[in-house]
Amino acid sequence: MKTVKLRGVELGAGIPKIAVPIVAKTTEGILDKARELKYCRFDVAEWRADYYEDAPDADRTLSTLRRLRAALGETPILFAFRTNREGGAREITPEACAALNIAVARSGDADAVDVELLSGGDAARASLDAIHASGAAVVGSNHDFDRTPDKAELLRRLCAMQDMGADILKIAVMPRSPADVVTLLDATQEMYARCADRPIVTMSMGKGVVSRLCGEYFGSALTFGAVGELSAPGQIPADRLAEMLAILHRALETA
Repeated sequence: MKTVKLRGVELGAGIPKIAVPIVAKTTEGILDKARELKYCRFDVAEWRADYYEDAPDADRTLSTLRRLRAALGETPILFAFRTNREGGAREITPEACAALNIAVARSGDADAVDVELLSGGDAARASLDAIHASGAAVVGSNHDFDRTPDKAELLRRLCAMQDMGADILKIAVMPRSPADVVTLLDATQEMYARCADRPIVTMSMGKGVVSRLCGEYFGSALTFGAVGELSAPGQIPADRLAEMLAILHRALETA
């Protein structure tokens, strides 16, 4: 299993890392959140740029990203423009999204870029080389806010993103029953044990909140917590999430 380093944070080793989303609409709101995060326990800041009022304008997005980089110092930034195809706040064409992602990577101010590899078509897949050439990591992502596919389909999606060349593989699904949460966790452990050669990130949203806590045992390298507003249902306050992950880590060490 290869780990992925984003500045000083190593994904795929030790306790799952915590990402906190920034979902403010204005530049000042985004920078206010960055200042608030200085007092919180987390590892990666995810800027959900689909909430930003001036996106996808590249010049304004890059200007705000540059200021966010300065405000966060050495905290890794994951840039994500979540499309409405996968539960995001904004409609954008695959071509425009790919162009924005490439511009962000080339700016050097984001450490990783989220790419919707399975729904973004040829434009998303073609953007990987340019993002990698700029030195940023690619989080290949897939989100299903309606259901939880069966285990075979979850594994197929994760393996497809790995084959496409994503550095980190992420899938988030919505459960309709406790059995759906078990399906997600079963797919996670099988992918981790048998197929993955790089970090994977999985979660069952909403009432599948337990999946956000047990990644260390099942093989998920990153979980999402919240400081204030949520970006997806089921996110736990980041400080409490850090405490629970530490408790589980100690229990696993002594089991």
